[in-house]
Amino acid sequence: MLRVVVPIVILAVFVYGLVDLIRTDARLTRGISKTAWIFVQVLLPVVGAILWFLIGRPRATDVAPVVYSHPIAPDDDPEFLRNLEIRRRNQAEEDRLKKLKAEYDAKQNKLDAGTAEASGTGSAGDAHEPGDAGTQGTDEVK
Repeated sequence: MLRVVVPIVILAVFVYGLVDLIRTDARLTRGISKTAWIFVQVLLPVVGAILWFLIGRPRATDVAPVVYSHPIAPDDDPEFLRNLEIRRRNQAEEDRLKKLKAEYDAKQNKLDAGTAEASGTGSAGDAHEPGDAGTQGTDEVK
C-alpha cells in the first residue's frame, strides 16, 4: 500500500507545482526567472515543487504591476455611444416636430384661405341670421 501511495503523492505534488508555476505570471515569480523555476521543478520534482511553494510563488500580498490605461477609441467607449444615441434620438424628435409644425401651418393657411374666400364671395342678401323671418325650418319662439 505504501509503495502505491508515495509515488502518487510525489506525482501529485510535482504536477500541482508545475501547473501552478506555468499559470503564474512571469513578472510575479520571486527568486529566479520562470524558465529557471521550470528547470528546477523538472530536474528535482519534489524538492523543486517544495522550493517553488516556499520561495518562488508570489504571495497574496504581492500586487500585480499597474497596467496604465490608455484612451479608448470612441466606438469602444460606452459613454460616447450612449451620448451618440441620445443625440440621434433628440435630432429625430426635432425633425418630427418640425415636420408636424410645417403640416399644421400648411393646414392653417389652407383653412384661413378657405374662410377668407367664403366670406369674400358671399352676397349680403343671402345671409340670414338666426331668428330672421326668412329662415326656414326653425321652431324658435320669439
